[in-house]
Amino acid sequence: MEKNHESQADATPKMSVLSISQATTATFTELYFQHTFLFFIQVGSKRVLCPINGELIGHAEDVMIFPPGSMVTMENRPVLGDDYRATGVCFPGQMIKAVFSNEKSKPESAGIQIMPASTGQSFQLLGIIQATLNDTGIPEPIRQHRLLEPLLWLKYSGIHLSPHEEEKPLSKVRRLIETDLSHPWRSSEVASHFAISEATMRRWLTKSGQGFSKILQNTRLEHGLSLLQSTDMPISEIAFDCGFKTPSHFSDSFKKRFGIKPSEIRQVED
Repeated sequence: MEKNHESQADATPKMSVLSISQATTATFTELYFQHTFLFFIQVGSKRVLCPINGELIGHAEDVMIFPPGSMVTMENRPVLGDDYRATGVCFPGQMIKAVFSNEKSKPESAGIQIMPASTGQSFQLLGIIQATLNDTGIPEPIRQHRLLEPLLWLKYSGIHLSPHEEEKPLSKVRRLIETDLSHPWRSSEVASHFAISEATMRRWLTKSGQGFSKILQNTRLEHGLSLLQSTDMPISEIAFDCGFKTPSHFSDSFKKRFGIKPSEIRQVED
């Protein structure tokens, strides 16, 4: 039965929390973050090349804050004898607006920012998020209110987040693809979804620097990377979940894109 891609694409995103681990140092290019994303680094370090702020390095107990629409080069670095580990928290746009909407006019994006461990607040904020999400006895309105507290702390600490997420064509197309990564997407189908011609869509995507085929491939591979880092799903299952016809096709495409085998994300190979 065909899925209703339009209704799913328009669904309101919710906060998500991921436990991330990686066994081998690897550099990931052109990673795209559609929503505001926080990395609470626990073990190891993260090096990021930000188009606005240049090279940034986050260490254990730092928080790295990625604004919506970020496209970056990122390197996760384990330490000797232990994996790189972090917790990732994705905040949907409506939560950012609830806290930052009354700020005075600032640049479109402050780029990637770091709350250093020296503030002593980073993992207190993560504790608030985890405790709130894990407490099943909290009424939903109270839960939503408490989940804004970490954002208020970020604002109080001088972190700026734009309350206005620009709906770029790249973001719209990726969000549609993410409703069903295993679907055999075609550019004609996507153009039809947005009520435009394929030629118009090609022009529409020109500013992103990526054509439809690359956007589709990158969206699938980046979702695969996330699953490798945050779940124990078998690689074969991840391959099919991301829309690849065979695990070997996924593995070859993953290595071509990231320079590392999918299995090496989880375990150092001899």
